[in-house]
Parts: sequence; C-alpha cells; structure tokens
Amino acid sequence: MPPSMTCPPLTLVLGGARSGKSTHAERLLTALPPPWAYVATAEAFDDEMRDRIATHRARRGAGWQQFEVPLDLADALANQTASLPCLVDCLTLWLSNLMHAERNIPHETDLLIAALAKRTAPCIMVSNEVGLGIVPDNALARRFRDEAGRLNQRLATVADRVLFIAAGLPLTLKG
Repeated sequence: MPPSMTCPPLTLVLGGARSGKSTHAERLLTALPPPWAYVATAEAFDDEMRDRIATHRARRGAGWQQFEVPLDLADALANQTASLPCLVDCLTLWLSNLMHAERNIPHETDLLIAALAKRTAPCIMVSNEVGLGIVPDNALARRFRDEAGRLNQRLATVADRVLFIAAGLPLTLKG
C-alpha cells in the first residue's frame, strides 16, 4: 500500500514540553516503510541542547536520513525530502530561528504551506503548544507565543490530521 494510503499527507502533532509529542510522531512515521527523513530544526548552541539532540538521535534506529534545517524548511520539504515520508521536529524551534534571523514569518509560513502542498510523501510536523500557560512577562516572549499560535493555526487549517499530546496520550483534534 502506498504511504499516502496509510498516513495522511500532513499530520500536525501539538503538545507541551515533554508531553511525548516527538516520540508519538516518530511512532506514526515508522509505521510506514523506510527510509524516513528526519528534518531537525534545532541548533546546538550549548551542552544541554547537544545532549537533547543526542538523546533524540539515539532513540531513532536505522532507516532515518537526517536533514538539519534551522531556517530554510520550505526548501527542504519541497526539494530534499519531497518523496520521503518525513518528520519535522520542531516548528517552534524553527520559529525561534526565524525570529532570531529577523525573517518575515508570515512569508516563511506561506512558503512552508506551498512546499507542503507539493510533497508526494506524508509529512508529520511537531510543534509546541505554548499558549496554554501564563502571559509571558516580556515583549519578545509574548511575540513568540503569538507567532507560535498563528503558525499552529495556519498549519492546522491545511493539515489532514491534527493531534494534541498530553502525558504521552494522543487526542485527535482533526481527521
């Protein structure tokens, strides 16, 4: 059975920190035959982040092709990984990279959505739901929370399936 028959073209997996969203997304993708693309948006600026990245890599076995894409996610999804079932982890790190690079976030989001529409293989995207807590105490954090909310809403609109993960348990929001 072709991958598109066993997995929706686009799945968005939302959740809080340490909710189990990445593990759940990996489990969904590995139900498809390999190879799989792992599109990592994180950058290792310190030892703690290097350890987190190493933990994620160690959890994945054979069959994964790694793509490190801190900024140009649309290009990677439309060109480098278009024919591979892929996992993007995570959109909120990508967003923070865009903000740091002073990129135009609505434009980058438009490019991302256009790239997703051109893919021939399923894609699972992981994103943090950061709007469930208290209002941040500074303008940059509030802007990040607002941009993340807008990004998640835009992707949820075009996604075939949206899952919310809490305590490792999936709740289907769409699809």
